[in-house]
Amino acid sequence: MSIVKINVLTVPAEQREVLEQRFASRAGSVEGSDGFEWFELLRPVEGTDQYLVYTRWRSEEDFQNWMKGSMQAAHQGAAGGEGGGERPRPAATGSTLWSFEVVQQASPK
Repeated sequence: MSIVKINVLTVPAEQREVLEQRFASRAGSVEGSDGFEWFELLRPVEGTDQYLVYTRWRSEEDFQNWMKGSMQAAHQGAAGGEGGGERPRPAATGSTLWSFEVVQQASPK
């Protein structure tokens, strides 16, 4: 079965819009990756400043290949646009990666 990776991002209130805009601007960048199955950006509604970035993959190997390939290139590419400007300051102040194996699933009938 699939694997799930959840990146837990601590995002101060004043950086929420920045984070969401950055994710919106990258729309489509992971969807073509081999083994990619699903993506969701989850905004906290109360009691926490942590966003969850949910991705689902066919296998751990597919996730690792994405991490070493297009994900790494995309994050390095943020470092300088035209004129070699500085890399934008991260919107999140912390990040933790959770990993899960899917052992059961259901969908609407």
